[in-house]
Amino acid sequence: MAYGAYGLVEVLGDANAVLVTDRMLKTADVEYVTKDTKCGGHVLIFMGGSISAVSAAVESVREDSPCKVFQSAVISNPSQEMVNIVEMFRNR
Repeated sequence: MAYGAYGLVEVLGDANAVLVTDRMLKTADVEYVTKDTKCGGHVLIFMGGSISAVSAAVESVREDSPCKVFQSAVISNPSQEMVNIVEMFRNR
């Protein structure tokens, strides 16, 4: 599915990933896309939607996170290569 933006948030642990995902879904009209687990238990959560909705969702967990957020970003108008990378994570 094509999105106007991807929101990425990195946290430690699956439970924290669920809390952050829930917060973002409740904050704005975004969709959960996928997650990628990295060494050490870090989880990178991918959300998709319009640029404004994704920005609001990511900002909500930056400002008042239920856990420590290690990194976050909004990728607006993702390139086809970025879409392919996200789909690769989704298909793992």
